[in-house]
Parts: sequence; structure tokens; C-alpha cells
Amino acid sequence: MFFDDERSARLRPQILTEVVSQYLNDSERAAFYGLPESTRIRERAKIISQENLRIGEHCWIGEGAVLDASGGLEIGEHTSIGLNTLIFTHSSWLSNMTLQNHSGSDLIERKPVKIGKGCFIGGLVVIMAGVTIGDFATVQPNSVVAKDVPPRTLVAGNPARVFQRYDEEYIQSEVERVRAENARRRALSDDPSGWGSPSGDFSG
Repeated sequence: MFFDDERSARLRPQILTEVVSQYLNDSERAAFYGLPESTRIRERAKIISQENLRIGEHCWIGEGAVLDASGGLEIGEHTSIGLNTLIFTHSSWLSNMTLQNHSGSDLIERKPVKIGKGCFIGGLVVIMAGVTIGDFATVQPNSVVAKDVPPRTLVAGNPARVFQRYDEEYIQSEVERVRAENARRRALSDDPSGWGSPSGDFSG
């Protein structure tokens, strides 16, 4: 049933690592993968070539995300990667076009991806090889990022393009708005001790 060739021997530890990780909580999984202690990595997330991944403190990786670090992947501190998001740092396009898509093909191309600090990458996003996403950028869900994203911008679409730019003043005004609203909701809530916004209808 199990092959005993070089490729199988190389892939088997990664397969077993993914199986074992499904039985761990976020913090245990981060420790298991050797990520910073403050990392929260959800179930079914997959890291390819983990040795090429550099990730900052307080990052969140959503369920089913695939982080391909084979070409080099850097994720800055306080960045979230949405569920089922795909980050590619390699492409087999040329090996497909030339009918040379065999294991070990020398036509695989690798380019690093860099995602800055304080970024919010929505769910179901695809980030292509070679892309740099600037600090404090937001990528809306279902976007395909095929070129660099400037800092402090919101991008969306396929291909993703800039829809909004925001400065520190705008962010601070949003911080004040959300904190005030959450304080109001907690004051009306049956459980005022919780963090963030209490659930329920507080429109009255």
C-alpha cells in the first residue's frame, strides 16, 4: 500500500504532520509547527515548505488556508489570513505548456511573496507568486492579487485593484467609532464582561 521511494519518504512526514495537527487547538498547532507563540492557526490550514516561512507575532491563519512558502513567504506581525485563502510562491505553468509537468521538473518557477504588518487578507483570496502587499493593506474576500498592493489601501476584485486609500487619521476615527459602539452594546448586554462586540440586536 505505501510506496518506499524517495518522493514518498520526503512527503510522508508532511502528511503525518497535517493529520496530527487536526487534533490540536490553535496554540498547540502553532507550537507544533514552530510558529510564534502568539500565532493562531486554525484547523486544516496547510504550510508547504515551512522552513521558508517567516511570520510575525500575533498573526491569525484561517481554516483551510494554504501557505505555499516553497519560493519564500514573509508575513508581518498582526496580519490575518482568511479562511480558504491560497498563497502561491511557485508556478508550474511553463511545465504544463511544454508537456513537462513531471515530478522534479526544472521548469517550476519560484518567486517570494511578502505580506506586510497589520494586513487583513479576507477569505477565499488568491495571492500569486512574486506579489508584495504593503503594510496595513486590506484585501477583500474572493479577490485575486496578481500584482503588488500599496500600503494603506483596500483592494478587491479579479484582478484586484485599489478601491480606497486610508491614512492614520481615518483608522483612528474608525477605532473610536467601533470602541464607542462596543461599549454601548456591552452596557446593554446581559454579559458585559466579554471582549469585542456582544452578539444580539442592539438597534433599539
